[in-house]
Amino acid sequence: MPLQKVIIDTDPGVDDILALLLALSSPADELRVLLISLTFGNIDIQNVLRNTVAMFHVLELEREWRLKNGKKLGYGTLAAHPPIVAVGAEGPLEGEKLMADYFHGTDGLGGVHTTAPHFTPQDSWAHLFDREAQLEAGETRKRHVPRNFRPSNVPAHREMLRVLREEEEGTVTIIAVGPLTNLALAAEEDLDTFLRAKEVVVMGGVIDMEGNSTPVAEFNHYACAYSAARIYALTSPNPQSTLPHSRSGFTIHSIPSAKRLNLVLFPLDITTLHLLPQTTFSDAATALGEAGSPLANWCSHFLAATYRKMKELYTDVDGGRRVQDVHLSLHDPMCVYYVLTRDDPGWRWWRNRDVRVEAAGQWTRGMCVVDRRTRRAVGEEEELVVGDVYGWLHGGLGNRVQQVVGSPAGAEVELGRWLVGRVFGC
Repeated sequence: MPLQKVIIDTDPGVDDILALLLALSSPADELRVLLISLTFGNIDIQNVLRNTVAMFHVLELEREWRLKNGKKLGYGTLAAHPPIVAVGAEGPLEGEKLMADYFHGTDGLGGVHTTAPHFTPQDSWAHLFDREAQLEAGETRKRHVPRNFRPSNVPAHREMLRVLREEEEGTVTIIAVGPLTNLALAAEEDLDTFLRAKEVVVMGGVIDMEGNSTPVAEFNHYACAYSAARIYALTSPNPQSTLPHSRSGFTIHSIPSAKRLNLVLFPLDITTLHLLPQTTFSDAATALGEAGSPLANWCSHFLAATYRKMKELYTDVDGGRRVQDVHLSLHDPMCVYYVLTRDDPGWRWWRNRDVRVEAAGQWTRGMCVVDRRTRRAVGEEEELVVGDVYGWLHGGLGNRVQQVVGSPAGAEVELGRWLVGRVFGC
């Protein structure tokens, strides 16, 4: 498979960090991470940035440890192409701000900055993401530049547009595993450039099972439902047919059919049962941690906290807990896994499904809505169906989402083992 070039839009977050580690541990000829764009989501943007910088700090410590102990260095793409990191949206486009710190912890990583503070770098890098602070710091601080990533003081959505503008059209995949606010801002600022993306791979939404933020909504889409609805609308032959009503006056002009967004959706329906059992992680990480691996020890702190939290949150059902309530669902890593294995014939889709996101409902904000009626649909050139409110049955209206409904054989079990093997080099 040819080299895959990606932008990862993320809100680290436990499984976000695992997704980033999976991407960065790839061989240099397999994947290149051009940009990591940060958004609020699981936690506030300041902690999102701290977690990301801490990850790169730990990876540098890990590299030194592996070098000293004659271990395979791994992380080929990180060594060859340190990614740009840019800070983006601090809150949703519209509606109240909600975070998932109840699950991920107030710092996003189960309190790791308190339980293992030696893995958290000093705030000496924060100025690198602030243009005014850089100007004030002058030459003195220019020496304090990390080796394994490139900080940007340009807003994340503009860095995203710059990358898409500079790279050949149709060669960059955006992996979006947080609220879609940065993507919506980029699309609003320069739609033609945004649509140069090869595809947008989204971890978000839920269609045929319960939500994880409300009974009907997945967290990423709930956190910024307006941005999700806007990005989905870019898949439509008539975006105005699915755009939400907006107080900000956001609108999309007609898009040539050739420029429609290719959106690959990984809802909770497919990601939930791709699991990382605690034993799979500990079997690899415990021995490495005892041998002194900074990465294994750092991950052990926040993953142990995560498994403890799951025991607190989930109750027994019919005499026992469901498997997804015991083991960690690899929601975000699955999107990276897909990009790395997209040529595998085992992937299965519901092609061009009309999935729409409810932006403002009191009880249904962030809900993915699909038409389950059995009424006869009509083609693009036909008249609207009488009584079909919002044109669900008309071939010229609605969204065209590529919903992933199946993964390669054995992936539900093997993904966790594969991730651990890549990330820890074992």
